[in-house]
Amino acid sequence: MTRTLEWKINMDLLEDEGTTEARAVLDTGESTITGRGSARRSPEDEDVPLIGDELAASRAMSDLARQLMRLAYRDIGEAGAGMSAEEDRDAPYGWTTPAR
Repeated sequence: MTRTLEWKINMDLLEDEGTTEARAVLDTGESTITGRGSARRSPEDEDVPLIGDELAASRAMSDLARQLMRLAYRDIGEAGAGMSAEEDRDAPYGWTTPAR
């Protein structure tokens, strides 16, 4: 079955006195998930707003990715295909867990 979806991410950035706050909102058409991130410039560092934007935005996207992964794991568990408690939660589903 072929399926095409479009999920949109809106990124808002706010900079104030050396601190940049980012909010990334994923809209799946059925629900929204919000990730947040921030960056703070050291007073000794040169003022380069783009660096704060990049750091805050990447941290918001990382937060969004973690939330999306948790939702996927929950949905997998609800579908009856979850991992046992002793299996590695960081190993992607469908991949074998490396020998320890």
